[in-house]
Amino acid sequence: MAGEVILVTGATGNIGRVVVEQLLAAGQRVRAAGQTAESVKRMFGQRVEAIAFDFTDEMTWPDAFHGVQRMFLMRPPHLGKPKKQIIPALEYARARGVEQMVFLSIQGAEKNKVVPHAAIEAWLRTSGAAWTFVRASFFHQNLSTTHLTDIRDRDEIMVPAGRGVTAFVDGEDVGAVAAAALMNPAAHRNTAWTVTGNEALTYEQIARILTVELGRPIRYARPGIFRYFWHARRTLGMPWGMVFVTAAIYTTARFGLAGELTDTVQQVLGRPPISFADFTHRQHEIWNPAPTANETK
Repeated sequence: MAGEVILVTGATGNIGRVVVEQLLAAGQRVRAAGQTAESVKRMFGQRVEAIAFDFTDEMTWPDAFHGVQRMFLMRPPHLGKPKKQIIPALEYARARGVEQMVFLSIQGAEKNKVVPHAAIEAWLRTSGAAWTFVRASFFHQNLSTTHLTDIRDRDEIMVPAGRGVTAFVDGEDVGAVAAAALMNPAAHRNTAWTVTGNEALTYEQIARILTVELGRPIRYARPGIFRYFWHARRTLGMPWGMVFVTAAIYTTARFGLAGELTDTVQQVLGRPPISFADFTHRQHEIWNPAPTANETK
């Protein structure tokens, strides 16, 4: 199996990057797919086979799936219509011999039919391929990417989760679980893993942890759903598809449906998950960038 090539979609993203690095560390051959081959090469150099891939562009499919039996599947956030925008590429992949698909899904996808992940899971179950669902809870990294400017520039967290708790998880842990499934298909065949950290937190608690780490007050704004729509579109610049998906995810927390914890990380990786406090310490400079030379004059 070590001689086979493994395709990783979304290779330059928070989770895809971890999957690639884990596979490379284990001596696997990796075909890393991103928006452009150049962006992949900038991240991984010559250690991977770098390709451009687009689920909606049939011209990119042959090079991506040729000779591939195992793949990591990540839905690009802006593709909100999986039956039209993603599944045709997966049908092509299956017809070309892809036998295992490890899919980055979300916690509760089996209960929340609104999210696009549910349709992809349903297709995979009947595809004839071996599947593994890595159902991640809310990523720590969403606060250092999607909501970076809110925290860094406005000292606030603007998500419509109410007082509900969320089972946060670190992308490093999620990517490592996905890589483990790719490297040992038999042990993870047709299995749905829900991957969480070991603590469920409210956004008030998240704000307090950030306040301590960053040394300045961070406020949880607790917006309603329509205020969040406005903020996500006008301030964060999200496409509408991403606005609706993220709103659905936050609403599950608001209704008390996002706090379930699992021991998947310990079970699969043999170590405890990374805590949110550890993550904030590791990423401190993202929210507290060092002043530039001009700013210090």
